[in-house]
Amino acid sequence: MSSTAEPVPVEADRTDSGTPIDLDYPVTPVPLSARKPFFSLAVVLLGFTIFTPTMLAGAALGTAFSFWKLMMVIAAGSAILGAYVAMMGYAGARTGLTTVVMARYSFGSRGSKLASLLLGGTQIGWYGVIIGTIGDLTAQALGWESYAARAAVMIAASILMCITACYGYRGMYWVSLISTPLIIALACWVVSRSLDEVGGFSGLTSIEPTTTMTVTLAITTVVGTFVSAGTQAPNWTRFARSGSQAAWACIIGFLVGNGLMILFGAIGAITFGEGDFVLVLYNLGLVGWGLVLLFGNLWKSNADTAYAFGVAGAEMFRHPRKAPFIIGGCVIGTLLALTGVHNHLVDYLSLLGTFIPPLGGVLIGDFLCRWRRGIPENHTPQPVYWRHLAVYAIAAFLAWLSGEFEVGIPPLIGIVVAILLTVGLHRRFAAPGATSRVSVGPTA
Repeated sequence: MSSTAEPVPVEADRTDSGTPIDLDYPVTPVPLSARKPFFSLAVVLLGFTIFTPTMLAGAALGTAFSFWKLMMVIAAGSAILGAYVAMMGYAGARTGLTTVVMARYSFGSRGSKLASLLLGGTQIGWYGVIIGTIGDLTAQALGWESYAARAAVMIAASILMCITACYGYRGMYWVSLISTPLIIALACWVVSRSLDEVGGFSGLTSIEPTTTMTVTLAITTVVGTFVSAGTQAPNWTRFARSGSQAAWACIIGFLVGNGLMILFGAIGAITFGEGDFVLVLYNLGLVGWGLVLLFGNLWKSNADTAYAFGVAGAEMFRHPRKAPFIIGGCVIGTLLALTGVHNHLVDYLSLLGTFIPPLGGVLIGDFLCRWRRGIPENHTPQPVYWRHLAVYAIAAFLAWLSGEFEVGIPPLIGIVVAILLTVGLHRRFAAPGATSRVSVGPTA
């Protein structure tokens, strides 16, 4: 691997047809001149994963395991998620491309539509989950019982998040920079109150489980909390100045940040019988702070989600701007929220934890074999790489079987099988790829 990267020209302000270029570069490599420092990237990714609905997954785990077994489950799931996302993030920084655009080189210009549909579609569903959660928790805090009041909150919140996502990376950075420290401080205060409720740390560790859950399902749930979003980490790490910076930012966000939120949710469920710290604050009479935590946290995370399905739509339709697809996805997600999609969170997370990781596994395997030194500017992908589509289908099927028969950890099986099969097929058939000097992105 070379030690320096060749400069990349900055794109013109407008396309050949006169359409203004989107300065977030949704379908083209991010030029070196537009790359961000490590602090900026870490703030964005940490703000993405400091996410209160993740606590609901932690709450389901907290009542099912003893404390130390719970810590083992959270550590295992977070390690799988963190390592996987770090590899995805590294590839994004090295290529300068979003996940769905990278998929063009692994699945083909037409085959990549699978990635756009799968990732964009699941993110729209996740967007709906969050909008619905905001409506319900706000109504609960203010004592609103009418459906119209909840719906009005959902629509208003969706408009705010949609505007932030259209504004791009810079808007999400500033929202994260302001809201994340406040959210972490509030969460730590609630943890201290939780320990007071049960007689300190020794009281917490002595509480026995009241429900049951298999370790396999528990780890899959941890991974599923952010595996779909983590697969799209290149959407943000493509702004990194080096691959190593991207990997470390992903570890901070997805190993530390996501793991903490699951732990906080588990502690809340064990001590207060409520995993969501927003509701804990409500129960403590701190309704105002609860609403601050709710909106400050979910505003940023859901704007990231909208950004993700926006760039997926831009890739699918080869459009130079993401805004039309952000707006369309937000409308669909809001309609899903109004129908109650957020009431099926745990099942949704399990589904994501099974079928999304194999897609990222194919991209990682293909990157390791062909694109570690960059994608040549003159490389044109084939319409469809059938071998890679077959690998995804096999890995996803094996991950699903693993969950059905409770053998192994489905997301880990999906990732590992996809990587191994992709690398093995590359070596067997010598699939065409890039071996030349890096042409986009930093090198380290």
